[in-house]
Amino acid sequence: MAVAAAAPRAPYASDPSGSRGRLHDEPASRTRNAFRRDCDRIIHSTAFRRLAYKTQVFIFHEGDHFRTRLTHTLETTQVARALARALGLDEDLSEALALAHDLGHPPFGHAGERALDRCLCACGGFDHNAQSLRVVTALERRSIGFDGLNLSWETLEGLVKHNGPLMLRDGAPALRYRERGIPAAIRHYGKQQDLELWSFASAEAQIAAIADDIAYDAHDIDDGLRADLFTLEDLARVPFVDEIHRDIATRHGKPDTPRLVHELVRRMMTRMIEDVIAETGRRLRALNARSASDVRLAASAVGAFSPAMAEADRTIKGFLYPRMYRQARIMRIMDDAERVISDLFRRYSGEPELIPADWAHRGQCGDPQLRARRIADFIAGMTDRYALVEHARLFDSTPELR
Repeated sequence: MAVAAAAPRAPYASDPSGSRGRLHDEPASRTRNAFRRDCDRIIHSTAFRRLAYKTQVFIFHEGDHFRTRLTHTLETTQVARALARALGLDEDLSEALALAHDLGHPPFGHAGERALDRCLCACGGFDHNAQSLRVVTALERRSIGFDGLNLSWETLEGLVKHNGPLMLRDGAPALRYRERGIPAAIRHYGKQQDLELWSFASAEAQIAAIADDIAYDAHDIDDGLRADLFTLEDLARVPFVDEIHRDIATRHGKPDTPRLVHELVRRMMTRMIEDVIAETGRRLRALNARSASDVRLAASAVGAFSPAMAEADRTIKGFLYPRMYRQARIMRIMDDAERVISDLFRRYSGEPELIPADWAHRGQCGDPQLRARRIADFIAGMTDRYALVEHARLFDSTPELR
């Protein structure tokens, strides 16, 4: 069987030998380039290990077959590397960004994020992308000489800007930040190292962001079917998925359901990946990009779905939103999960001595906003299981989240 060869390295690929470096100078490795070292540091971090017990959509005890933050991260990483390889981009940088993109998620997924955002409403709110930056630049405490993982500039830039610029060239917040402003953690870090928030990130960061969408669409359909939140017949309302389903039936009749679902998801991912390769390649050729800087200074993103696939992506998400993310049972569980997080924040705020000793010294300061942020850091780092154990330790009644 013929194996597709990797594309030759593109002139607009990020070059680890030309990295802008790290905030804290370190000797170069004799065996690994800058971006490979970033991947390895992320994989060995405490925050990465905790992803195994953090909610994607389903709480950890609902079954071993559903995705967690860790399995979602690994699937995103596989897609990101496949895209980078086909486009001649740096695979290690794309991998580092995919590995790190969810490190800032608190327990219980977006429910935990909503709860912490409310708890921090007086001091800038909570944003999981900003928290990911905070994790890798401050909260990981593994080195003697500095806090954080001391990742390369390109990895930090991509982590912050993978969804596009955060501000305009004149310094005004970009549209999605107009109402609340750029998250405090990002602004604070910018005083130490300029991540050029007004420009696009590298092509590697842009395709890592699209890999996240591809992984979400495919595995949420898989998990939703497994959880009986909807059926294959319901998916006939999504033309992109229905077309694939019909083609499978034409070619293979009626295979057993697990094989059919696997084939459906596999073909979805293949089509979406091939579409991104074609559309991103077309945009890069139109830009005539000759360097990574050309990608950053472009007027629009280069990593993208085609218009037709972008519509398919919107339709899939529109289908999943009411049937999965806002389904009654899921919402009831997530409402209880929000209460767990809110209860913990309120209790720690009133009795900071309840926080474990190795964290307590980080919250000892006179600034109430900084103290609240550090309590949120502690809670955001929890796994689902630890949050429930802590709640049961501190309160008489803890919801079962079932």
